[in-house]
Order: sequence, then structure tokens, then C-alpha cells
Amino acid sequence: MVSVPPMSPEVLRAENVHVVRDGRPILQEVSLTVRAGEHWALLGANGAGKSTLLSLLGARVHPTEGRVEVLGRRLGRVDLRELRSYVGHVDPRHAPSSPLRVRDVVLTGVTNSAERPPRWRPTAEQEERADRLMGTLGLDGLREARWTTLSQGQRGRTLIARALMPEPRLLLLDEPATGLDLPGRERLLEALDGLRRDHPELATVLVTHHLEELPAGTGHALLLRDGRELAQGPVDEVLTGDLIGKCFDLPLDLERRDGRWSVRIRRRAA
Repeated sequence: MVSVPPMSPEVLRAENVHVVRDGRPILQEVSLTVRAGEHWALLGANGAGKSTLLSLLGARVHPTEGRVEVLGRRLGRVDLRELRSYVGHVDPRHAPSSPLRVRDVVLTGVTNSAERPPRWRPTAEQEERADRLMGTLGLDGLREARWTTLSQGQRGRTLIARALMPEPRLLLLDEPATGLDLPGRERLLEALDGLRRDHPELATVLVTHHLEELPAGTGHALLLRDGRELAQGPVDEVLTGDLIGKCFDLPLDLERRDGRWSVRIRRRAA
């Protein structure tokens, strides 16, 4: 078993990370530190390297060069499969196809399996945790609903509840609002903010290329462009029209209201 250190402020550290695939650089000289209770956004255009960096942080792949530590354990010196059990990783685009009911899908997070093992029975404490997470994520009325009947937004919230069943210290979200309509997106973001209030020590890293998809509780951001870091730090310093404009190669104006962002192309003066 992987021995994970006691709770400490730092849950992630990447130092001078490079990733090369088929001779092509995907990430170059990227560094990042995430501490307990922090909520980060990874932003950039398509192909900027966001999902690759998230895979490194989730102990799914090794860097070509550089150092990555997840929960105090350095990649390359630990069994990745065991370390991943301490990290919640949600990608709604790779959701399982399952006839299970919502409550059972959430409970499979304990066993990290696509189906509920035939002889396995959850403990009363695990069932209580599943019910509590479903409540936090707005799934109370869907406990007995079949996975195949859920909307994409409901599936996304179910997968987040499932990822939280092992009580991870880190939750990684890869474009969780992809494909959602406006009500679905807003329910998801409201649920994420509720989750952060209920679990103050949980650290999150969310990948997106739409600022409108950032929860109000987002406190830090890393901007990637062409596999390199453009800027990182507190959102008030990083999410500016000039920096976001450089990130996406467009003249942009940003506005923040009640913790949420909106963006538009800057109009040229008449």
C-alpha cells in the first residue's frame, strides 16, 4: 500500500515539467504548487497542454523531464495505481456506460470499479457518506434513477460524488461543464461551490477554456499557451483582459460579478 503522509498544506508540486510525445513537446518548463483548500483553474486554448498537465497531477502519466509530487509522493518512486486511489479525477467525456442506479454508481467509488462487485456490501458509514455527497451535489431526488436516464449535467454531478467517496484530498476536474446547457452548467457550478464549503481542506484543479465555467470559489489560476506557462497566481492578478487576451490571442475584456467571470472581444474604437 502507498503510505500517504498526514494532512499537510501542500498536496501537489510540479517543478520544471516537460512532456514530449512522438518527438513533439506538449509541456515545457511548467511548475505549479497547490495547497490544501486551494481551488485552481487551468486555462488555455485547445492544444495548450491543460489535460496533459492534469494527467500528470493525477498520477496518470510520468513527465519526460522534471519532478512531480502528488500528496507528498514523487512520481517514478511510487505505484501510480495505488496513488491514484487518493485522488479524485473526473472527466465526464469518459463516463462509464452502466445500467446501475445513481446511488450504486456513487458507491462504486469505494471499490473503484465500473460495476458493483457481486459479493461486496457497503458499510453503513459508506452509505451515509454516499447519501451526504448526493445531497451536497443536488442529487437527492435521483438516488434510484438509472444512470442511462440521466442528463449530461446529472451524470457529471454523479461522477463527482463517486470520485469523492474515498475521501480524497485532491479533486481534478477535466472540463466538467463540457456539453452542458445553461441550467446544467449553473447547477454544476453551484454544486461545486457547495462542495468546497462543506469540505474546506479539499483542493481542486479544474480545466477549462471558458471563463464562464469557473465556480465563484476559484482562487488561483494557471494560464497555458503552446505548452508553456503564461502566468499563474491569485485570480485577481492572473484573470485580466491583457493576460487572457495573450492566452487566447484575442483582444478581450473581462468582467467579474458576484465571483463569476464573463468575457467578450474588445470592440475597436469607432
